[in-house]
Amino acid sequence: MDVEVLLTESEIAQEFAEAIEARDLPEKFFYWSALSAQAWTAVSKSPLYQGLVRSWAGLAANPEVIAQFKSPVSVISLGAGDGSRDRLLMEALRAARRAVKYFPVDASQTLIEAACSAAEEADIEVQGIKADISSSVHLLLASDAAESPKVFLMSGNTLGAFDPLDQIKQVAQALHSGDRLIVDGELLCEDTVAAHDTLENKAFAFAPLVGVGITGEDGVLRFEQKRDERHEGLHLITRNFKTERDVRITTLSNEIEIPRGERISLNFNYLYTREAFRWLLSEHGALKIQTEFPSPDGRFVTAVCMK
Repeated sequence: MDVEVLLTESEIAQEFAEAIEARDLPEKFFYWSALSAQAWTAVSKSPLYQGLVRSWAGLAANPEVIAQFKSPVSVISLGAGDGSRDRLLMEALRAARRAVKYFPVDASQTLIEAACSAAEEADIEVQGIKADISSSVHLLLASDAAESPKVFLMSGNTLGAFDPLDQIKQVAQALHSGDRLIVDGELLCEDTVAAHDTLENKAFAFAPLVGVGITGEDGVLRFEQKRDERHEGLHLITRNFKTERDVRITTLSNEIEIPRGERISLNFNYLYTREAFRWLLSEHGALKIQTEFPSPDGRFVTAVCMK
């Protein structure tokens, strides 16, 4: 198994300790441990994301999408996870007699290994890249893993796990003439909070805290919906953990005390109106949307973009 490491385990461990000290855990820590990876896999298979799977399946079955890519096709997946949705597209490319080379990019060693193993089993040439895609340096290094033309994938509302206004500009800068970006986004629905406030999502949000010895008896996990006032139609689901008693944890060689009543900010998910998602890609990101694939349940939309 070939994995290029841009983010080492010692670096991410140090960053995790600093994030706990700051009471703010960025997205990458929610996939880092084996427990977090297991919790994410359960979420990705939950009813909330089944419409998204069908959206990607519809995209992969569209001959006009597949016809854009000439053999060989380099596929760079940013925030690949286990690569399950990526493989829908790659299987369609191979069925159309395109040679494929796959570059799954993720901060999680566990998930990178899963994506690489599944690709190898499918006889797809693969090189994993362990990196933090919120880092502009890591993102550019990952994008240079293959020559253009190439296709970038961002599936599972990966864009919405970061500040999408910053992240889409960084991704757009990595695209060259002939490249494509296939990216999905979660759309705002009336039952958005209830759809996220599930046992699977709670276990996923709580997993990094479990890893340092915090239990459900130590406080309360809350999901909240907020608006991002920078543009109409930008919303997000935030998660935080409020301690209800003094907590002492150990990270690396440091003991950290978290007094009762403090909040630890956890990861978040951006959601969009359909108009806001189009604005984000086309006007803010300066990309051209070629086609869109809405999910059957109306919760997600997947777009094929180019410069």
